[in-house]
Amino acid sequence: MSASDLRQARAELREQGYALLRNAIDSDWRKRLRVRLEQLFAQEGANAGSEFRTEPEARRLANLINKGEIFHSVVRHPDVLACIEAVFTTPFKLSSLNARSANPNSAAGQPLHVDMGFLADDRGTKAINAVWMLDAFTPRNGALRVIPQSHRRNARPQEVLENPLAPHPDEIVVTGNAGDILILQANLWHAGLANRTDRPRLSLNCFYCRRDQPQQIQQKKWLDPEVRAGLDSGLRELLALDDPLNDELCAQPVETSGFMKK
Repeated sequence: MSASDLRQARAELREQGYALLRNAIDSDWRKRLRVRLEQLFAQEGANAGSEFRTEPEARRLANLINKGEIFHSVVRHPDVLACIEAVFTTPFKLSSLNARSANPNSAAGQPLHVDMGFLADDRGTKAINAVWMLDAFTPRNGALRVIPQSHRRNARPQEVLENPLAPHPDEIVVTGNAGDILILQANLWHAGLANRTDRPRLSLNCFYCRRDQPQQIQQKKWLDPEVRAGLDSGLRELLALDDPLNDELCAQPVETSGFMKK
């Protein structure tokens, strides 16, 4: 990504609440990620995504740092981290790395929501999500609709909208090619549309939060000992594996999703 494109993306993420990084994932990397994810969907079957949440009309996977070195580079994508650094005013960490595949011929999409129910505070946004488009996102296959600048509202959609599932007059459907990455502030109103095609639509959700917030999935709890032992110091820092504050925060009940319940 060119320096000028990166500057524009950083500005859009701050001002509009979201930004699209074009051609951020090379085709070979994307293909290898798809192969590994489909292997995991087959291996985990009905338990897929159980570390996080299951969702009607979608397949999910969770705890991906624990499930292959191919995912370790995902959370350290330099352009993504550069965009995040333009928004957070304090240090941050990985909150979770999950996958979502919108089922074909879905009956309904998601309601407008903010991730983890987060609203901004005096330090700004609490979390940022990077959505890796492993398939193209189109208006018919489950692309995200977003409400630009809604991250500046101090309200959750379900608190002010009569029907968060209904179309919103200010919404924009963010489409993109396979290999693009959509970055959005967690408190931006957004929702996945229904997939009305006959093919699934696959993405990764790489979720980061400030160090003073609990992780969506506590990495220290869910990583196998042999995986933890093989991580370098930079990744350990990003995963907050040696952070007593993170241990304390994650010991409290955590709202893991803005709209899904067990």
